[in-house]
Amino acid sequence: MPFYERGPVSIFYEEVGSGFPLMIIPGGGLNSSIASLDTSVPFNPMNTYKNDFRCIAADLRNADSGQSSGPLEIDRPWDAYSDDQLGLMDHLGIQEFLVMGFCIGGPMIPNLL
Repeated sequence: MPFYERGPVSIFYEEVGSGFPLMIIPGGGLNSSIASLDTSVPFNPMNTYKNDFRCIAADLRNADSGQSSGPLEIDRPWDAYSDDQLGLMDHLGIQEFLVMGFCIGGPMIPNLL
């Protein structure tokens, strides 16, 4: 089980497949986790796209069903989630990638640009 660590923040993530990187942001509101990709979306993008892309997904920090943890900055919580996603991609050495978000993951995408 891989984790990306930054200060007091620990982000659980999974990777499958190979090819151009595809970041997948799970849905589920503030409970979005990799596990929800099997239950709360129309299809599991990790399984669907693993033959064409290097699929990367992470649990949202402090999601009830997830394994990521760390304090959120009161004045910029949404930016903190974006920092987690971008920090993970930096950690993996990825500078360019596609991104797909479900539910709450969709509105997070503009903050990644």
